[in-house]
Amino acid sequence: MLRDGPQIQASVLKETEQAVFVDLGYDVLVIPRRVILEIQQETPEAQANASQVRTTDDLYSTANLPPASVKQLVDRFGEGVGLVTSPSGLGSGFFITREGHLITNFHVVEGEQKLAVLVFRQVGNEFRRDKYEDVDIVALNPFLDLALLKVNLPDDEKPVITYLADDDTLRDGDPVFAIGNPHGLERTVTEGIVGRRNRANEGLVYIQTTAQINPGNSGGPLFNARGEVVGVIKMKISRAEGLAFAIPIRYAKDFLRNRDAFVYDSASSLAGYRYLQPPERLESGTAPILKTNP
Repeated sequence: MLRDGPQIQASVLKETEQAVFVDLGYDVLVIPRRVILEIQQETPEAQANASQVRTTDDLYSTANLPPASVKQLVDRFGEGVGLVTSPSGLGSGFFITREGHLITNFHVVEGEQKLAVLVFRQVGNEFRRDKYEDVDIVALNPFLDLALLKVNLPDDEKPVITYLADDDTLRDGDPVFAIGNPHGLERTVTEGIVGRRNRANEGLVYIQTTAQINPGNSGGPLFNARGEVVGVIKMKISRAEGLAFAIPIRYAKDFLRNRDAFVYDSASSLAGYRYLQPPERLESGTAPILKTNP
């Protein structure tokens, strides 16, 4: 807050006795100390109110977020992305509720019941890994390759949540970035563009992106330039660069909306609806005519 009235909202990069350096996203502004009335730390609640957060009955929230630099968005939402581990492998996931609900890929947790989630967060000037081993599987959808987990957190801990994109305005060429854990490297950020927003493959539509994706990114979020999640990272074409694919967020919303139909049963690792492949035809040619008794 400046002495003559105006307010500047930005990340503070550096403070000296003479000036304060703030990041405007596209430039660094140097503000002399003599014109500064007060520096206020913005709380998560204030950020949420300014962003017009809307919470739905389907666990996820949306927000009207302004465009920002990748650095600013990573600082804000990076701790909302976790490393999902199981005895057979690892992947990524992102929190959508303060109660600990987290979205990831079905293939990350397929056949597993013992899961853990690691969150790489900054505490002061240091980074810390927090591991949570009390993780429930809430719902699974193998057809869409989506899973909903519930991380049971201590009462005094609330995760940083991510916001799902509210509309379908993504276009070819739009900038996007991913946060994930390729090969277990926590909070790795990769940036790219939308190569094709509606690439069809095996009956589903995917977002094709040039953001670099590797094993361990599966289940992580793909963000737009406002920090809204537009897709769930799923796969890449092996031995090729810049050909990665994400599940459009509208599929994830539909999964959350109908999660009761895909509720997890601890007696089966494939609970809920299963979409089986049709049987293959044994002989080529026309299909046989089925005869029924009169």
